[in-house]
Amino acid sequence: MKIRIILLMAALAFASIIYVKSASAEGPTLRKATTPTVSQSYDADAMRIQGEQRYRANCARCHAAPQKFPPRMMATVLRHMRVRATITDEDMRLVLFYMSQ
Repeated sequence: MKIRIILLMAALAFASIIYVKSASAEGPTLRKATTPTVSQSYDADAMRIQGEQRYRANCARCHAAPQKFPPRMMATVLRHMRVRATITDEDMRLVLFYMSQ
């Protein structure tokens, strides 16, 4: 069981590396949406609070309390869940910021 989890984590890390490389080749817009940065209209505390609220609204219906993963791995997970849960770019960015704190 542990080997499966390790292999899954390695596959997710590898997929995120490939995605980041392809996104940087296509242009900065794809990468900008997934990078957890503090925007001009929010400070870090407000982004964390909004990220937590959006996590509870969109993710907590099916998932338990969040585990802390590296930001790259969490970005990959969020990209996959974004399609399933119809999460907006802004929601994804704020949840990623919250999950990587």
